Amino acid sequence: MIPKEVLKKIRRIHITTSRMVSDVFSGQYQSVFKGRGMEFDEVREYLPGDEIRSIDWNVTARMGHPYIKKYVEERELTVMLVLDASMSARFGTTQQLKSQIAAELCSVLAFSAISNNDRVGLIIFTDTVEKFVPPRKGVRHVLRVIREALYFEPQHKGTNIAGALEYLNRVSKRRTITFLISDFFDAGFKHRLSITNKRHDVVAVAITDPAELSLVPVGLIRFYDPEANEYFGIDTGNQRIRREYTENAQKRIEERNKLLRSVGVDMIDVHTDKDYAKELLKFFKKRERRLA
Repeated sequence: MIPKEVLKKIRRIHITTSRMVSDVFSGQYQSVFKGRGMEFDEVREYLPGDEIRSIDWNVTARMGHPYIKKYVEERELTVMLVLDASMSARFGTTQQLKSQIAAELCSVLAFSAISNNDRVGLIIFTDTVEKFVPPRKGVRHVLRVIREALYFEPQHKGTNIAGALEYLNRVSKRRTITFLISDFFDAGFKHRLSITNKRHDVVAVAITDPAELSLVPVGLIRFYDPEANEYFGIDTGNQRIRREYTENAQKRIEERNKLLRSVGVDMIDVHTDKDYAKELLKFFKKRERRLA
């Protein structure tokens, strides 16, 4: 039996994100991801109004008058949500933790998919794959995806992006739209990401909290690293320490972005203190312009 407070939160996210999808993202999603895969249907005679670029010149030469290639759109796509549930995701200094933002992003993307009759699946990972929800259609299935994204309790603490991508390649034989949702506190996954992006259309959704970029000068603070299970102290009143912290954070972000660009993976840059809907819309519009 699911607790009432859990059902209440799932219902709130359901209402909020489904309204967001119907008002904003549904058309954007369709224009970006629909019609990208086309299957050859037949060759037929050219009719006034047909696109010149559709003419099959080989058949035209044989028949003596214009023929065009006709294609049909592959209507059904599969969207895979690959969700980082490591302990670093359970961090936040604003109104929501990174993990809560990630769950809402899963909801928006899942409802966008089913509004276009696509299938949605979920992989939750830490330093191992902990949960796999096979792709299906329908609101009931999406509500399960939201519930798992919100309340799944991982058994491990670390992060292994390469392992999650390897698992995706094993369970998804056909091409998918894959959203990799993580804070990307990991290394050594470039090769696996490159291979995966050749088989699937991978989009990285990077979630960052403002405290990971700079320190507020409030004196000596004791931090806990849940993935390493270690405590350490930082004197935030020290200007040099704050500057080095910011420089290291910027370097990490730049290296992450460079890595994603080098393997041709698009990125949605989400911050816990900003409206993620604007970043999603920016991504959809950027993709739409590129496909135009």
